[in-house]
Amino acid sequence: MTAGQVRERQFRSVRRDGLDPSEVYAFLRRVAGELAAARREPAYTVEENVRIKRALRSWQSRFAPRLHR
Repeated sequence: MTAGQVRERQFRSVRRDGLDPSEVYAFLRRVAGELAAARREPAYTVEENVRIKRALRSWQSRFAPRLHR
């Protein structure tokens, strides 16, 4: 399920003992936001991992040969 699907979910109205629609939709917006953030996080982690690996390789190519003398 996508964040958009959560945000756009509709419910039928009930007259007695139903849920407050504003609370339901506020909750759905919150869940959709958290779902969207959770889906972005792995991509950010991969990008950060690539950045760190590049920095490490750069450091190793500049300093590692000196350490083995």
